[in-house]
Amino acid sequence: MSDGYEPDDTEYGEYDEYTDHGARAGDEGADGPEAGRTFAALPPAQDRGFARSGWGQAWLRALEDTALDNQQLKKGRKLAREGGVGAVSVRPGRLTAVVRDRDGVAYRGDVLLQQLSDAEWDRFLDMVVDRAGHVAALLDREMEPHLVEDASAAGIELLPGIGDLDPECACEAWDHCPHTAALCYQVARLLDQDPFVLLLLRGRGERGLLDELQTRGTDRAVRERPAAAEERRVTGVPAAEAFAAADILPPLPAPPPLPVEPGIAQSLDTETDPAPGVDPAALEVLAADSAVRAHRMLAEALSAGHGRQQPPAALTVEQDAVRLVADARPESWIATRLATGSGRQRAELDAAVRAWRYGGAAALAALDEEWSPDAQTLSRIRSRLDAAWQDDERPRLRAVRNRWTVVGADAQLRYGRDGRWWPYRKERGRWCPAGPADDDPAAALAGALAEGRGLMADG
Repeated sequence: MSDGYEPDDTEYGEYDEYTDHGARAGDEGADGPEAGRTFAALPPAQDRGFARSGWGQAWLRALEDTALDNQQLKKGRKLAREGGVGAVSVRPGRLTAVVRDRDGVAYRGDVLLQQLSDAEWDRFLDMVVDRAGHVAALLDREMEPHLVEDASAAGIELLPGIGDLDPECACEAWDHCPHTAALCYQVARLLDQDPFVLLLLRGRGERGLLDELQTRGTDRAVRERPAAAEERRVTGVPAAEAFAAADILPPLPAPPPLPVEPGIAQSLDTETDPAPGVDPAALEVLAADSAVRAHRMLAEALSAGHGRQQPPAALTVEQDAVRLVADARPESWIATRLATGSGRQRAELDAAVRAWRYGGAAALAALDEEWSPDAQTLSRIRSRLDAAWQDDERPRLRAVRNRWTVVGADAQLRYGRDGRWWPYRKERGRWCPAGPADDDPAAALAGALAEGRGLMADG
């Protein structure tokens, strides 16, 4: 009778007493669902090495520099390469898998690794919290190459050294046999995919580790928070740390290409009722508007000389409500809601939208603001008006503050604070924008008068 055991397609004999997480009841270090993880069997590793990362390569060095019989390692490497290792259970201090020989006989193999003590974990976590780059990487479920070196400097060896991988196998070999060797080679592949496997072996699961890092970081921030008058928020990585890592960081990626058009927002019309106060139709308008604005911002960012341009002034809530109606052209009932947000009556919103389309925030200011130019500005305005027309062509203008109205015509010029002239037409008793601004008052007024003549002809 064989020393091993032959599982069928659904059971692994003695392996059945393990839970879904790979932790057996009563094992020390089992602290809940994170105490163990089970990884499905990996496909055969044909035409590739078993370790590409520094973590995985260090793991294999600890195996290969310790084993007394290199022939056993070769057999184990071949078993792993051919897919003879089943699902791998990873728990604090222990690896377990069923390994099938080439003749079909299966053996349970275990590899033990010393867990870190509570004091060592405390030093490790404090070291990570001290370095923002390590925290950011771990919160993204990644590990920086310097993490091992910094841990070692703190007296914590994360990677196994010579003799640290202790084998146990049902074949009763006293050293690494083909089964435990195959398990170690397979784990090197797991380390390439998920370096948190190593930290779990050392005693802490990913979820608990990340929670502890966030808790320690928050506690430290509270303890070190400066007085309210001097409080400031510091984000990012210290410059010295970023500079030191320059040689190992990859180059920045090329700028993304500009899409042909903005993306299309997904429909929110589902069978699930929205939460109280949430309007899916209004959210769809906002999502579509965000896509258009993102496309425009990317186009501007990719344009030549963008880095030397001053950023635009931020819009007020009232201005942005007008912009949204002008750009998104929402349904009437949504426009009515936005009119309230802009501080205008629904009828007043149409004029504001027209102004925005002619000239953005500056045109909106010309619509809303009535102001008195100072004496020096007024003198400059009169000189420009005098030079704009021949004596026999100049219309009669009546000035009120920054507005010049054509006598006998429903046309007006408004002088903006930016020194440009904005044409206006009176429609249904209300002054409305009639075109874009112009530095030449005669050119600006010509458009308004031409539009007025067109309206008269249509009537």
